Order: sequence, then C-alpha cells, then structure tokens
Amino acid sequence: MDGSAPAALGVAPEDRLPDGFAVRLDPRTRRRDGGATLLGGSPLRLLRLAPRARELLTGDRLVVRDAATASLAASLLDAGLAHPDLAAGSAGDGGADVTVVVPVKDRPAELARLLAALRAGPGTAALPIVVVDDGSATPVRAEGVVVVRHEEARGPAAARNAGLRAVRTPFVAFLDSDCVPRPGWLTALLPHLADPRLAIVAPRIVGLPGRGWLADHEAVDGALDMGQRAAPVRPLSGVSYVPSAALLCRRSALGAGFDEALRVAEDVDLVWRLAAAGWRVRYDPSAEVAHQHPTGTGEWVRRRAFYGTGAALLAARHGSLVSPLVIAPELAAAVALVAGGGRAGRAAGLATLAVRAARLAGRLARPGERPRVGLAVFLVGRSAGAAARALSRSVTRHHWPLTLIAALVSRRARRGALLLAVADGLLAWLPHRRRTGPVRHLVARRLDDLAYGSGLWAGALRARSARALLPTRPTRPPRPPRG
Repeated sequence: MDGSAPAALGVAPEDRLPDGFAVRLDPRTRRRDGGATLLGGSPLRLLRLAPRARELLTGDRLVVRDAATASLAASLLDAGLAHPDLAAGSAGDGGADVTVVVPVKDRPAELARLLAALRAGPGTAALPIVVVDDGSATPVRAEGVVVVRHEEARGPAAARNAGLRAVRTPFVAFLDSDCVPRPGWLTALLPHLADPRLAIVAPRIVGLPGRGWLADHEAVDGALDMGQRAAPVRPLSGVSYVPSAALLCRRSALGAGFDEALRVAEDVDLVWRLAAAGWRVRYDPSAEVAHQHPTGTGEWVRRRAFYGTGAALLAARHGSLVSPLVIAPELAAAVALVAGGGRAGRAAGLATLAVRAARLAGRLARPGERPRVGLAVFLVGRSAGAAARALSRSVTRHHWPLTLIAALVSRRARRGALLLAVADGLLAWLPHRRRTGPVRHLVARRLDDLAYGSGLWAGALRARSARALLPTRPTRPPRPPRG
C-alpha cells in the first residue's frame, strides 16, 4: 500500500430485493439440460439450478414476490446471467430525490452548455445543482445553482467530494462539465435504485460530434465507452469499472466518497472498494451521456497515457485486481504453442487443451452421468479463444516495450508482432466497419495502445513497483452477499 487511507464507505444493507423488482436473463445466457443449468456471465460460469429454482425460473423473466424469488434474482444478477428489467419511474420518489454535482475547472462554455441541457431536459429541469469550482482562474458565476469554490485546484476526486458534502438528497448524479446528457438519461437510470444494495448505476458515455481524424474512432471505440451491453460492474469482469464522467449514486453508499489522493483512476478505485464492501454497481447503456473527447492528436495521446499511469496507483491499493493479464499459465502455454510453436508445438498445445477438456468433462458430470465431453470442449475452446485475445492485447498494448525488444533481436518475433498488431486492429474494426475506415481505425488503435502502455510503464517506474505489469492466475471473485 502507498500509505494513504481510502475514504470510508457506507455499510451495505442486508435488505433483499423488493417485491415487484424484475430481472431478465441476458440474451447470451444459454440454458442447458432442460433448464437445469445456465451458462453465461463474465467471467463465464456454469450455474446449476436447484429443483426449486427451476420451478421459479420458468421463462426468461423473473419477478420478485417473496424471499425465495429475491434470492434467486440476486444470484442471477451477481453472476451476470441476468439484468434488471424495470419499468421507468419505479425508483422511490424519482428525480426529486437527486442532486446533480458538477466539478469544473476553467471550462465556462462547457459548463454553460451542460447547465442548459439539464434545464431543458425532461425530468431534470428542476433538479438542485451543485457546481464545484476547483480553482478556476475566473470564479464560476451561475444562476440557480449552489457554487462551492476551491481557491486552489485540488483535483477531481476532491471536487466531487466537496459537492457530495453539500448534497441533502438521498441520491446524487455526478456529471463532468464537458458532458451533455441525452434526453431521458435520468429516467432510464432511476429505476435501478429500487435495489437497496445498488450503490452506483452508470450510463453509456458516447462522443459528442467532433472534427479531426480521431473523431470517427472516438465515436466507435472511445476510452470511456463501456459498450452496448448491460452488465454488473466489478473487478476481473467484462465491465470492471465505469468512468466518473457520469454516475448516479446512492449517497449513503459513498460515505466520504472518492479517494482524494488519486488524481487518476479514482473512479476505478471507488467501484472496486464498493464491490468489496458488498455493494452492487451496474452499467446501463440504455441511458446515454455525451462527452467532449479530445480529438487533437497530441492531447488525445497524452490523455491515453495519463489513464495508463493510474494502474500503478491501483496496484498499490488493490493488488492483482489490476493485472493486465489474467490467465492460467498452462492455458497461456498451450495457446502460445498452438500459435507459434511449429508442428511439434501445435501438437503439444492441442494435446494440453485436450487433457484440460477431458478433466473438465468429468467434473461437469453429475453423479452417475457420463462425462460431458461436448460441453467441456466448448468451454475449453472458449477459454482458449479468450486467452489468445488476452495474450494479443498484452503483446500490443500493456507489454509492448517487451515486444519491441524482442522484435529488435528476432526476425520471427518481429513478424509475429506485426501480424498481431494488424490482426488485432482489423478484428476490432470489423464491428464498426460501416462507421469508420480500416486504416484509420487501425492507426488509432495502435496509437491508443502505445500511449496507454507508455503511461502504464511510466507509472510503474514512478511507483518503483512492477505489480501493475505482472500477470496473475484467474481466481473466483468473492461471492457477494445475496438479497
């Protein structure tokens, strides 16, 4: 640890999900064995349903009616197998219970744009607003809002905490000054707060229209965009954090708020501490908030590198949760052998995967059943594919300095690195091929990775610790409390 004490959080309640709360299975969740098992989530897991649970989950939607259905719904939510399926306006007293907190420094035009959007938006026109002026050269002047001023800049975490202390409503929405919420964003997020253990729900961050060659890339692959699928947010999952540019929070969960010692990655730290304390955090892309991304090349690269520096700070607080490569060593070795080990290597790698599948087939079978060979092969194949993608990202993003050294001394490594760099960029471009060109997307992705990796290594050197660079074995995350 770095010696700084994180801000205290609120205590997660023991209350179960309320009657009327509904969840719906994720479209990617697969039913097997006549509905006796569910396969899905992130990381991928196989959930066996007890007979009573099978009786309760007769379709894709489950409505909480009692303690049993509440427990099952919570299990499905926490496993990532289902998501809330709630009617708009079903959260307590609604938007009247929300205060908006806006941290700002030297962005008068952006602040005016945000306030205008809030005052014109459905459900937000009458919301109380607290603007925290974090040492702007010209003090903020705005009508109809509470202004809290720091004479000297103390950073975004301290600014948000100052606003949090001024909030008197049970819920608080944090919006950065360079954001413009889309109509209906708050209405879409509020129903999630019916879950008494939900601390934060985050919208999707999309890019404001911009100019420059990077604008198209930001529109389809922005650093703050967590994608188009709803998800639980927790470490070592498909959505491991949500950016603090736009958040709707339960004030009692945040306690003292963000860790003010962090000038970067304070949002990741908060989410991970909340998850460890038993709170839920969710991502809902049906709500959108537009963000003014930097599109000048120099500013864009510096911002990406700045994000990378946060990994070392997180490693000091959260250890291996920040590892850039979470992979089983034997799986990594098998994939590497198949990819580049020649004929003998491919044979050895495939044999390793076959043994892994054979062992798993026996473990998947219920007592008295035959080994589940088909399911085991599917799971091992999927794991191998995920391992291949993780190794590729390690080579081209997190550990590119090592890749560069290898490429300088080995022609084979040089060819392999070039092939991976091009293949990774093109595969990332395919889902967006109707919105951007392949060459531009490939160049932007490579610049993004080089900048982030540079920041990652610079942060590690500054911290004099390699923890943010080291791979780790996958471990099953602690089971959150049910309810």
